[in-house]
Amino acid sequence: MSQHEKTCLIRGDAGRTVRAILDRIGGRWTLLIVATLHGRRLRFGELRQHIPGISQRMLSLSLRHLERDGLVTRTAHAEVPPRVEYELTPMGQSLIVPAVTLAEWAAEHNPGIERSQTAYDSRSDR
Repeated sequence: MSQHEKTCLIRGDAGRTVRAILDRIGGRWTLLIVATLHGRRLRFGELRQHIPGISQRMLSLSLRHLERDGLVTRTAHAEVPPRVEYELTPMGQSLIVPAVTLAEWAAEHNPGIERSQTAYDSRSDR
């Protein structure tokens, strides 16, 4: 795919599709949940233990959204007490590589971005 075609994908439909997906995966907890589930199946409580700071309500809402979007599967086992497990779908697994790429880009460029922000904030011509 040429660079022009990639740019058109971003601009296509005025960016609505891309914005909608980025809003979903760019949420505060989404990528942490996806990364935590990478390569394993976890129960709700286990998942919550691996993600410091997430509330039970936010984890529940985020998992529901991820399940609705087809990125996570929820398996309820008919046991007493009930056991529910979550894991990534193949589509959810396919998010790992671009997410890691974005995280690497952020880590590499964060110092430069912070320097630019400091320089911008110290200018008096704004």
